[in-house]
Amino acid sequence: MAVKKKLSWRSLMVACFLDPENICSSKKAKKNDGDGVITKQKSFLGLSILDISDPSSTTLSEDLSISLAGSDLHVFTQAELKVITQSFSSSNFLGEGGFGPVHKGFIDDKLRPGLKAQPVAVKLLDLEGLQGHREWLTEVIFLGKLKHPNLVKLIGYCCEEEHRLLVYEFMPRGSLESQLFRRCTISLPWLTRMKIAHGAAKGLQFLHEAEKPVIYRDFKASNILLDSDYTAKLSDFGLAKDGPEGDETHVSTRVMGTQGYAAPEYIMTGHLTAKSDVYSFGVVLLELLTGRRSVDKKRSSREQNLVDWARPMLNDPRKLGRIMDPRLEDQYSETGVRKAAALAYQCLSYRPNRRPSISTVVSVLQDIKDYGEDIPIGTFTYTVSSSPTKPSLEAKETSVQISDKPRNVYKSDQHHHKNRSPVHTARNHRLTLRHGLNSPMRNEAGGERY
Repeated sequence: MAVKKKLSWRSLMVACFLDPENICSSKKAKKNDGDGVITKQKSFLGLSILDISDPSSTTLSEDLSISLAGSDLHVFTQAELKVITQSFSSSNFLGEGGFGPVHKGFIDDKLRPGLKAQPVAVKLLDLEGLQGHREWLTEVIFLGKLKHPNLVKLIGYCCEEEHRLLVYEFMPRGSLESQLFRRCTISLPWLTRMKIAHGAAKGLQFLHEAEKPVIYRDFKASNILLDSDYTAKLSDFGLAKDGPEGDETHVSTRVMGTQGYAAPEYIMTGHLTAKSDVYSFGVVLLELLTGRRSVDKKRSSREQNLVDWARPMLNDPRKLGRIMDPRLEDQYSETGVRKAAALAYQCLSYRPNRRPSISTVVSVLQDIKDYGEDIPIGTFTYTVSSSPTKPSLEAKETSVQISDKPRNVYKSDQHHHKNRSPVHTARNHRLTLRHGLNSPMRNEAGGERY
């Protein structure tokens, strides 16, 4: 007699990761992307992306300029961008993701009238990379019209023959991913983390509450850029989608995003809503609390998926101390941590209708980000490069005593800490740093794009 195996929720998730096209389409859904497009998608700009999505079109540049009429975007030439980046010098190389390499550059005030002198980041589309012309085009169109203090500013683009480049404002502190996870950086203080979370949430709120709502679809730590004051700005709009229209409850689309951040219902069905972004926000908030990546294959099997490991402890104040980032050295507000943990728990609900709206998220974080009355002053640890002239992944850990006030320890953990020797405590802290913060970098940090 044949025995039928019942597929678990996790098994179905894996199946969807392996086969992105294996999604359940809604009868009401009229939008679809990927290779099976049936109808043209009109974006919030009133523009059919399909009309100008052919990269070989001889009129592409002209069509794009007409479509973006009224925006303040500059159209750069390849020659101008070579001057700006010193011929894409390796000394100006900032990094590389699925889109392609990014170089720092500087625009001289003599380059063209009306364009002020400023540092910029120039992103070059790798036509053989993970992302393609259509995502480049989506980013130009969305950022060409969307303006907000918590969205990265697109200054211009280049669409010349086969060349596809984007020119952004330069963000001196890089991404949240680099600030939070790289070992050779000073740990982000508690209030700075909450400021970043609040700013990123405001960026999502602007998108969700626009006249024609936009779903970001790829919210993650590496897509949150930071200026000199740690103001968070969302970047990389290649996967952004227009929200549902009329009586539609969702957009049905091919599953795309980053493993570890995508909402479970989106992975299972391809049904995309604003609450999908809220789930992804919950993952990033959990990363800020724990200092751990959303997916870390170097950890034990029980702790590899951050949400699976940490979510059950978010609603128990007695267990919160176990998941908090050790690099904070207990220098955080207990009240703020409890509120942030409760918010993350709600955002990570497996039922979309139980997740808060992004406006509620912003409101809660507004209260948390400025509350620091119960943050203790004690010992903190920072890291410095072992070489004064050349950055190194091998860093020295230095402890600095600020005052004699006791560190902030949850009551349930006091007995546990009391019975541990200083040597044992220090050793475990070093192991946490080594295994939790020194995981290898991937092209798409924080998870694999699919």
